[in-house]
Amino acid sequence: MTRVSIQRSAKLPDDLRVARSLSAPHLGPRLLFFSGGSALNQISRALKSYTYNSAHLITPFDSGGSSQVLREAFDMPAVGDLRSRLMALADESDLGQPDIFRLFSHRLPKNGDAEALRQEVAALVAGKHPLLKAISTPMGLLIQDFLNAFHAAAPTDFDYRNASIGNLILAGGYLGHGRLLEPVLFLMSKMVDVRGTVRGVVDCNLHLGVELADGRKIFGQREISGKEAPPIDTPIARLFLSEHGCEVPAGSVPLPKRNRKLIRRADLICYPPGSLFSSVIANLLPAGVGRTIAASEVPKVYVPSLGHDPEALGLSLADRVAAILAPLRADAGMDTPATRLMTHVLCDSAEDPSACTEVSQRHGIPCHRLPLRSDEPDRYDRSKVCAALVSMV
Repeated sequence: MTRVSIQRSAKLPDDLRVARSLSAPHLGPRLLFFSGGSALNQISRALKSYTYNSAHLITPFDSGGSSQVLREAFDMPAVGDLRSRLMALADESDLGQPDIFRLFSHRLPKNGDAEALRQEVAALVAGKHPLLKAISTPMGLLIQDFLNAFHAAAPTDFDYRNASIGNLILAGGYLGHGRLLEPVLFLMSKMVDVRGTVRGVVDCNLHLGVELADGRKIFGQREISGKEAPPIDTPIARLFLSEHGCEVPAGSVPLPKRNRKLIRRADLICYPPGSLFSSVIANLLPAGVGRTIAASEVPKVYVPSLGHDPEALGLSLADRVAAILAPLRADAGMDTPATRLMTHVLCDSAEDPSACTEVSQRHGIPCHRLPLRSDEPDRYDRSKVCAALVSMV
């Protein structure tokens, strides 16, 4: 077999390619996203109409919300972002598994009475809750097994306020499968007929840390995202992985072989909207990510977030591109051309033209301004983003 590299001009959007994807999503392109958080979920819901073959490598390093309660109780990776992406890509039609989807999407009241919440969870564990009773066997029994594994290990004072039942099921599956995420993610994907592939970028229990421009170090995703703690007051200079409050040596956390294969098989690689460091760059830290991306000949596209990102304090668009390139070059080699790691930046047409010019001048990467924004403030039109991406394949 002979391999050749082929370059072509693309029209954005390309009506023919868009129509082809919409008419046969099961044959759709293999778009790969390095993503965590909720910013890509709405786009992912629309993406199901264009392709069933997208792949999503998700950060398991979150330390906020209900994921933090599970992490503290079980010393485990974060599962909230994984669960929300599975739900975004699940088949929500009548041909899917609507009863399982409803159970996995159910969240307990944020201000509920502690005893009432424990009783609701006990009803789920016993198989007596209406949401679980609606699910036929053997799926219902398998889910009940996961819930039993969770319940048996949960501390008596576990805080069930605002808990996602899907997260509890994932935690139980993790505990019942040798403390591994991959088996339970595979099973959950089959349960709700996920239109794509969702994996943790690594299957290990680590946290994030940042070094600020003034030399200070902050540990924990929740301390840097500006959502559950005051926003940082100094630009981030560097992101790293940490364990027990100590920085993990660079290159010591390898990208699993199965995820290297996903990257190699992708028709397009996307650095999507989301919190710059904790949702996007976090997925680029494992050893092997930069080398695998650099070896690929496909389009590699950055779609920057709209609106204010507390993590990108003081960073221009070109600075954000540099922040993405930094961990990739640290892995692939500091002399790796920027265009081996990122081939295009797609911005909304409202972006300052000078910001795009700076990207091209500093990094040699083409920056394109397209009408991608929706009528909602600081949100992309998900169909326009999907159409632009499938047009580039």
